[in-house]
Amino acid sequence: MNRGSYTTKRRIAKLNDQELEAGVSEKGSWHNDYNDTAFIFIGSLPYNLTEGDILTIFSQYGNPVFIKLARDKETGKSKGFAFLKYEDQRSTILAVDNIDGAAVLGRTLRVDHTYYKNKDDDEELERAMSFDKPNERR
Repeated sequence: MNRGSYTTKRRIAKLNDQELEAGVSEKGSWHNDYNDTAFIFIGSLPYNLTEGDILTIFSQYGNPVFIKLARDKETGKSKGFAFLKYEDQRSTILAVDNIDGAAVLGRTLRVDHTYYKNKDDDEELERAMSFDKPNERR
């Protein structure tokens, strides 16, 4: 784990601990700044991970309904980052707090709340990930 990500992880943990000690409500938490988005940014991914691998890692904190692994347009190879959307926004808090700074195949993951604007082809991808309701349009 590199020093920068370890320091960031410690700062987030310290902030979370301070909020707990002070009895800060969910609405007062720094996570609440992102209560209107269910997306997370995942960076520093090992280049050989697939969308399925990422879903396996992140599904332990909620039900992912969308993933966009950035790939090189010419080679199709992963660029090492992705955007993931959870069904429930509260899952983003669990993922950010628990996976940011985790080591996967020798790389330290960066996970943070984010906003993501769907592209036209993303809507079809999101519908394809709707396992429970295959005919529902979003």
